[in-house]
Amino acid sequence: MPQAADERVGVYPGTFDPLTLGHADIIRRGSKLVDRLIIGVTTNPSKNPMFTPEERMAMVTREVAALGVTNVEVVGFNALLMKFAEKQGASLIVRGLRAVTDFEYEFQMTGMNRQINAGIETVFLMAEVGLQPIASKMVKEIALLGGTIKPFVSPAIEADVHARVAVLGRLGDY
Repeated sequence: MPQAADERVGVYPGTFDPLTLGHADIIRRGSKLVDRLIIGVTTNPSKNPMFTPEERMAMVTREVAALGVTNVEVVGFNALLMKFAEKQGASLIVRGLRAVTDFEYEFQMTGMNRQINAGIETVFLMAEVGLQPIASKMVKEIALLGGTIKPFVSPAIEADVHARVAVLGRLGDY
């Protein structure tokens, strides 16, 4: 999509494996800060993904449509975040915070990113209080152990996760 000279573009990067209600909250609120918000769905093999990059892109695209935000685009990437942000014409990185441990990691990452490109700012958003403890890793663990993930994800994501668990098998089945 061509970018207007004065258009403010933000990037919200993540693996979104799976997209949680906390992510959706950050997308909804982050979309109000910029003219165009690009959800950068990235690969991160160290996170032991449950879904392929293509599946995650499709899920995020579907969930963004359900949010009804019209200035959000979903783009996959497998590169240095700052290079991706530059390519997208972004002036802002949106990051979600849940706890102090998130802040420590994000503080260090922001410092490194500023060394790469000081012209791109990072903005931290806290998810709504009730959504702050939600983490994709925990959602996957709960599902794999047979627990309910209904409070943490949309009904469509819940169905996606349950379908994948049916293929992978539950961890507690012995």
